[in-house]
Amino acid sequence: MKALVTGAAGFIGSNLVDRLLTDGHDVVGVDCFTDYYDVTRKHTNLAGALGHEKFSLLEQDLLTCDLHLALDGIDMVFHQAGQPGARLSWADGFETYTRLNILATQRLLEAAKDSSIDRFVYASSSSVYGAAEHYPTSETDVPAPMSPYGVTKLAAEHLCSLYHQNYGVPTVSLRYFTVYGPRQRPDMAMHRLIDSAINGSEFTMFGDGSQIRDFTYVGDIVEANLCAATATDAVGGVFNIGGGSSATMHDVVAAVRDAAGAPPNITLGAKALGDVFRTGARIDRANQTLDWTPTVSMPEGVALQVQAATHP
Repeated sequence: MKALVTGAAGFIGSNLVDRLLTDGHDVVGVDCFTDYYDVTRKHTNLAGALGHEKFSLLEQDLLTCDLHLALDGIDMVFHQAGQPGARLSWADGFETYTRLNILATQRLLEAAKDSSIDRFVYASSSSVYGAAEHYPTSETDVPAPMSPYGVTKLAAEHLCSLYHQNYGVPTVSLRYFTVYGPRQRPDMAMHRLIDSAINGSEFTMFGDGSQIRDFTYVGDIVEANLCAATATDAVGGVFNIGGGSSATMHDVVAAVRDAAGAPPNITLGAKALGDVFRTGARIDRANQTLDWTPTVSMPEGVALQVQAATHP
């Protein structure tokens, strides 16, 4: 199999690239190295792949590059690229989110419809649900994003469905729930908590710590992508990809303390605009159709992330 991974230098993209190479596949990575966070980290993420004989990197922007050329000979597309995070998606930031999450996806789908790819796996987000009516939340619950970021992820997801219905593009959308693990973005809570415990940096907790998340280890996310790329009945579907259990931020703090051997240095801040109190995924559909189930518990995953942070 020859795979194209967009956002290849990012948190999830680089872990996916490594797994594909380990499994013996040819991989083309695409990344434009935006400055959302330190680009040095992104280059480090790809350090292992860059010298691999089966990997090539296109340092290009999905909004301007020749995507028909990029898709030439590609069997599978794993579309991980996009502008992450809810907090910066308001006000003037929304234009960037629109371009990188919606327009870039539409351009890639346009090229995909003229190609012979076997699968197009899109990285969506639990943010599309907003403050969901039911927990755990199923794919049949009506999406109601509470942030502009969530709106852009849902719009791109709808584009995937439209290109499947109208042009037969073999799309699959995966709604990720709170992904963590090695190479996590430095702005994300788990990364900052672990850094606080290891280095004593101040961690601002938005809210009182009682908020609940369905934490999903990055290795399980990678496995879900591989399952989505090959499952016969997955095409045209939307699937929740969650860790299988929910935890409060207090639970996470305790797991970080136990793994790092020291407590994080925490101060409390106001609840962030667009954040929901709770997320939780019902994953029956992914289990049945993709033959996927998470295998790493939150405490186990935290220990792995702490280990990666202390022994890079």
